[in-house]
Amino acid sequence: MSRLIRVEIDDTNLPPPTPEIEQERRVAIFDLLEENSFDLPAREGRRPVAGPYALKLSIRDRRLVFEIAGENGERAAEFHLSLGPFRQVVKDYFQICEAYFDAVKRLPPGQIEAIDMGRRGIHDEGARVLCERLEGKAEVDRATARRLFTLICVLHWGG
Repeated sequence: MSRLIRVEIDDTNLPPPTPEIEQERRVAIFDLLEENSFDLPAREGRRPVAGPYALKLSIRDRRLVFEIAGENGERAAEFHLSLGPFRQVVKDYFQICEAYFDAVKRLPPGQIEAIDMGRRGIHDEGARVLCERLEGKAEVDRATARRLFTLICVLHWGG
């Protein structure tokens, strides 16, 4: 029951995503819903609403907002994270993704693999930063953090 069953991206007031960004969003949400581990720890001695959970991600006042509800829609938690710690890794991730998409069109497989290894490394770094920022707020595994980082990148691009 410690999992996400719904994920919504609130991109109100953000520029419309490019087709590539929209595709990244769809794939990340699909993969996240297929397999994830997400739980809310007890806070201030109180156990939160039990999962499974619905997650709504948005950017408000230059902060990343996680709104979490139980399966029945009951509010379980809301927390806001500064975007500052994500800025450089998101920038690096977008730069290497651009290089990767360009390489796929014109470079041999060996060079594409090298760029993809770099892309995965930056993605891992973003997931690590997210895990640090979520400490005490939500418990996620590495794969879930990676997929959530992709969604943060999608939001960050527009924000």
